[in-house]
Amino acid sequence: MAKPASNLSSRAIQAHYEQPVSERMRTFMRLEFLYRQMLYNSELETNWACRATISGLLEILAILSRGDVRSEVHKELDFQLDHLQRFQSQPGVDSGRLDTLVANLIDSRAAIDNIGTSYLQPLKESEFLSAIKHRSSIPGGTCEFDLPEYSHWLRQPFERRQQDLDVWIGAIRPLCDAVLESLWLIRESGQPADKVAINGMYQHSMQKDAQCRLLRINLPNESTLYPEISGSQHRFTVRFLEWSNIESRAVQTGHDVPFQLSIC
Repeated sequence: MAKPASNLSSRAIQAHYEQPVSERMRTFMRLEFLYRQMLYNSELETNWACRATISGLLEILAILSRGDVRSEVHKELDFQLDHLQRFQSQPGVDSGRLDTLVANLIDSRAAIDNIGTSYLQPLKESEFLSAIKHRSSIPGGTCEFDLPEYSHWLRQPFERRQQDLDVWIGAIRPLCDAVLESLWLIRESGQPADKVAINGMYQHSMQKDAQCRLLRINLPNESTLYPEISGSQHRFTVRFLEWSNIESRAVQTGHDVPFQLSIC
């Protein structure tokens, strides 16, 4: 069980828990999760990894097809650029690092401009991907006898499959890379502050002018606790639950819990 403490050493903090507090951040974090997973699997040569890559690609396509995500990413890049450029005239700023960040954002924005609004069309028009997407809604629907063409493609040399994957992933890469860059900047914008959850409960109300899009909770990696975060951009509550095993339901701890909070 966690014991009270006045502060936490940054070296001991390893476990990060995050909670988006806006719809844009929820979409971005889901894309980040799927994109990183897809890229990891795309580097592996096994048929199972290739199947996982295609599944991740189709899930990303489903998210990008709902609403104008491209416009949301563009707005976020503009916001980050405006925010960073305000620091250029301030003393004590590492101008070299700042110029690099600004240049990266400008390049990301240009890449998104270049792909245009119809960047998903080649993926949507692919009969090969559409067949897999259609059968994926059925449990086990992409097995060999259901999709023989898919199974045949999976038997091709890795280099051959990689060519197709590079084309498909390339269609969404500029946007997904921009999402990753935006989330990195957002996370870096929040400085962790030591907090204590009294009897496992912490409540926080935002100032009216506060810009909050993402909450980050840091705990020691060996902690038996995990946070349950609920709320909005204006106020939120964190409950720390004690976990023992998958057979027992987690319950709120009765101890005071020291943790670190970043409001990004």
